[in-house]
Amino acid sequence: MKIVVDRDLCEGNARCVKIAPQVFHTDDDDKLVILVERPPAELHEAVRKAAARCPRQALSILESD
Repeated sequence: MKIVVDRDLCEGNARCVKIAPQVFHTDDDDKLVILVERPPAELHEAVRKAAARCPRQALSILESD
């Protein structure tokens, strides 16, 4: 799994941070920072939930082999 953020869509509202703080963070300018671009399997469910709850659909998940 790889996480991709569309910077044009992301508003930095931090819903993803609340769901998966081990993976997402917002900086001092409210810009999204992906802490773990390729999260381990135990975080996949939280990452999928975070992407699904993004109000701007700014997060994409690329499934990898």
